[in-house]
Amino acid sequence: MNRTIARQDISTLRERRRLLLAMALRRVQAGSGSGETFLAERRTAVVEWPDLRQILAPVPWAIADGVATRAYMPERATQDLDILVQEQSFESALDTLVAAGYVDEGALSIPGHMLRSPTAVEIDLLWSDAPWVTPALAQPQTDPAGYPVLGLPYLVLMKLASSRLQDVADVSRMLGWTDDAILDEVRRVVARYSPADKDDLESLIFLGQQERGAGV
Repeated sequence: MNRTIARQDISTLRERRRLLLAMALRRVQAGSGSGETFLAERRTAVVEWPDLRQILAPVPWAIADGVATRAYMPERATQDLDILVQEQSFESALDTLVAAGYVDEGALSIPGHMLRSPTAVEIDLLWSDAPWVTPALAQPQTDPAGYPVLGLPYLVLMKLASSRLQDVADVSRMLGWTDDAILDEVRRVVARYSPADKDDLESLIFLGQQERGAGV
């Protein structure tokens, strides 16, 4: 979690997430989600996003948030492209994008800036000084378009920190269709970097598996 987020904000986000989880656990029914073929096999890159691979080549970066989820579950609609860099790389990445024709529209409410691509696509350039960011950006995964995205354990960490309703739904769905070896890696990473979230992680795995109809 970035140092710019106060301790009480972290606590509030966890409380909100746990209320959502408690409600979902009371209502969950096995096999209540989309069909297995749809969720297990459908990995698309139908939505075209700006290709930043050459522009940001010297800077370690990866796609985060909604667009990143298409590497792990069916693609869903989202309005912007979030990319994550290390704190020390932020100014360089921002300057590089501006030099390439991206318009800096100012700071976000979270650490980062919003930019507009030459074709008016919103790009949220986010930075973090969290200790997991360096290993996450050192070994990004790829989405169906070949773009670098956060590996699932680190994407889960980022979404747990945010704890919006959509983030909770994304994490549950991605984890519900993940094999045991990757789940163990997610557990290991969360236990290392955010141990207070271990119980919530297990609840999200359970909910995702129930949606799939796999039980526990």
